[in-house]
Amino acid sequence: MFERLFKLSEHGTSVKTEVIAGITTFLTMSYIIFVNPQILSTTGMDRDAIFVATCLAAAIGSIVMALVANYPIGMAPGMGLNAFFAFTVVAALGYTWQQALGAVFISGCIFLLLTVTGIRSWLIAGIAPSLRSAIAAGIGLFLAIIALSSSGIIVKNPATMIGLGDLHSPQALLAVLGFFVIAVLDALKVRGAILIGILVVTVASMLLGINTFKGILSTPPSLAPTFLQLDILGALHAGFLQVILVFVLVEVFDATGTLMGVAKRAGLLDGPKNRLGRALFADSTAITAGSLLGTSSTTAFVESASGVQAGGRTGLTALVVGILFLAALFIAPLAGSIPAYATAPALLYVAGLMMRELIDVDWEDVTEAVPAALTTLAMPFTYSIATGLAFGFISYVVLKAFTGRIRQIHPATWVVAILFLIRFAFFSE
Repeated sequence: MFERLFKLSEHGTSVKTEVIAGITTFLTMSYIIFVNPQILSTTGMDRDAIFVATCLAAAIGSIVMALVANYPIGMAPGMGLNAFFAFTVVAALGYTWQQALGAVFISGCIFLLLTVTGIRSWLIAGIAPSLRSAIAAGIGLFLAIIALSSSGIIVKNPATMIGLGDLHSPQALLAVLGFFVIAVLDALKVRGAILIGILVVTVASMLLGINTFKGILSTPPSLAPTFLQLDILGALHAGFLQVILVFVLVEVFDATGTLMGVAKRAGLLDGPKNRLGRALFADSTAITAGSLLGTSSTTAFVESASGVQAGGRTGLTALVVGILFLAALFIAPLAGSIPAYATAPALLYVAGLMMRELIDVDWEDVTEAVPAALTTLAMPFTYSIATGLAFGFISYVVLKAFTGRIRQIHPATWVVAILFLIRFAFFSE
């Protein structure tokens, strides 16, 4: 059956290798089970329901990827997109989480349309590589400021706006411990380093008596508080133009870049093994499914590269990932025992890895470097991924146009920059 479904021999792999690869990928990306509810629950959403939605969205996305595209790529609610959902759309802009879910659903529909029509490929080809790199790095800085704040390492300071927190507090010390555990284990190529770091801090907090253990296994919590709670009509409010635009743009760059990068590493972009079109379709459908369940955008996880490194070459790897996420539904008490300062080190470490994208920026060309820098810096300093994107695209068009390089501006970049200008000119948010 597996041979017929996944063509294992054609890809030079076996059931055993694929299962091991699937377990490896799951261990490296399973931290999202704990981190996603922590972030999204700040909006007022039910944490247990988010936990269930996260597991189901990851399972559905991974299984669709397995059966439709036959790619060894795991799917789950994406880091950065969940932060934008919680801290920008809801906290900063003041929309309800139901409206935010509606925006995710609409962006998923648009994403699917862009994929089917080929516009997605046109957008990817048209956006300058420097801006693509800056977007990833900017989201990394945005995650970093969230992590440092939630662990108490940085705090609000009336004189300097941001200041150093109390490093003697148990929460800050445990967060520092968790960060170094993750960094050292990952440097030593230990599978599941991020998950281990989260669990080490959680156990230590319980031993110190500053956190309580709620158990490990139970029947899955109810999904009802978030299931089909999206407000699509509310998301069609004019002010949501920039929100939907950002969701679509980040989904386009993040998911497509991850899919192509992991598929290339697995040797799946050449000849008859190239099923990228199907993979793009699979990840597009996963976004809409996640919004219906009650979570932020589902996307391909770059951690899937660990499974490819372990030999994964077919959708059987992704199928194993999906099954393991379904099994994870029964560890809700453990997920509820994870404090914010335990997931903060994971966010900070992921942020650090995302900063390496800046190496691809041409720093010798001011018309490339300045927009990239503005994009990266504006995201954390304005506490808005949307504003960072706006600054980057608008400044790119202005600098290229007024330095005689207007022909270097792709129509896609013009479209995005004009949309952001309309947002600033006519909407107050």
